[in-house]
Amino acid sequence: MTDTRRITTPFTAQSTAAEVVEGVDLTGRRVVVTGGASGIGVETARALAGAGAEVTLAVRNLEAGERTAEDIVATTGNKQVLVAPLDLADRASVAAFVAAWDGPLHILVNNAGVMASPETRTPEGWELQFATNHLGHFALATGLHPALAAAGGARVVSVSSSAHLRSPVVFGDIHFRERAYEPWLAYGQSKTANVLFAVEASKRWAADGITVNALMPGGIRTNLQRHVAEEDLQAMLRQSGAAGVVWKTPEQGAATSVLVATSPLLDGVGGRYFEDCNEAGPHQEGTRRGVASYALDPEAAALLWQVSIDTLAA
Repeated sequence: MTDTRRITTPFTAQSTAAEVVEGVDLTGRRVVVTGGASGIGVETARALAGAGAEVTLAVRNLEAGERTAEDIVATTGNKQVLVAPLDLADRASVAAFVAAWDGPLHILVNNAGVMASPETRTPEGWELQFATNHLGHFALATGLHPALAAAGGARVVSVSSSAHLRSPVVFGDIHFRERAYEPWLAYGQSKTANVLFAVEASKRWAADGITVNALMPGGIRTNLQRHVAEEDLQAMLRQSGAAGVVWKTPEQGAATSVLVATSPLLDGVGGRYFEDCNEAGPHQEGTRRGVASYALDPEAAALLWQVSIDTLAA
């Protein structure tokens, strides 16, 4: 029988990544963090390196990645901080990263993302946010599946957002070819896809000992908001009932990712959605808290998996 009890931990919204990983020994473990050179990706990588892991920063900007790696080495004393190129919106880049990976992979943190960008399309015609936030990470994780399976008890961390509450995956027009493009709906759809990926991957990969969970890191001021004007951000927060949102530091924002990646409380647990270092309950109307039922729908998760495979194969 599957244990469906809600996972609770001693940690809270104020906990930091370093506090969450304290006492966890990741010596000998290999980790990949996408978007590891900016925002909460830096602090996620720093906490995992601080616990002894070999951490690869998978980044678009190699120069920024090298600077971040040097900083993490200096602050943790762990010299096993590597940098590798990865552009999630470029199929060839993802394929090259997968081909270059050798040996087991114990933790994959799908952290990189783009938020509320102007309408942009990849050369294939895919909407950029869905292509980056979901399809790129889907191709990366499935490509690295043999390495994850070889690790024994591997974990995949899918960084979602409370913005998933804005939209389910609209299977009839994922790429806004017929409906008018709206940046927040596109972002919300991609973040719902991150949760659905966790649901289906945990089911498909259970026999390999791989667990996959999704999470909402919280409100953090990072360059993720670079496409969003301050007045637009405040208006969005008022509309969603979160005008009084308390912003987290990047160290606090990385805490839930690190918890999902390392906590022994999550051994064998997959297909869940976490926020503020605890498993979230159902969405509470009028708030930005909780998880939408459509994001955990197993039928939608299975459909998204097939659509993703078909899209990437086209």
